[in-house]
Amino acid sequence: MRYILMSHVDESALAGIAPEKFQATMERFVTFTQALAESGVLRGAEQLQPADTATTVRNRQGEVLLTDGPYAELTESFGGFWIVEATDLDTALKHAADCPAADFGSVEVRPLTELG
Repeated sequence: MRYILMSHVDESALAGIAPEKFQATMERFVTFTQALAESGVLRGAEQLQPADTATTVRNRQGEVLLTDGPYAELTESFGGFWIVEATDLDTALKHAADCPAADFGSVEVRPLTELG
């Protein structure tokens, strides 16, 4: 079964750390992603631009409404994701626990619905 591991991070906390610690954290994300790929479970991964680059789209009464920024004010924002193949939820949760985002934010794990 495929699972999505969604990274939720506090961008302001990351912005406040020393440049060398920030670089080391980013390298941990690369190492984590490479380990998933090398183990053969990685099916896709992407890092998102900061939340303030988002545009939210709503359709209301025949009108398209656009709002700059994310939908809601949150302490943590969606920062990226990994799609992994795992035999069960426990295995997917183990991958999530290894993700650096779990150290300073959270990693949400959800099974994906197979389409078609």
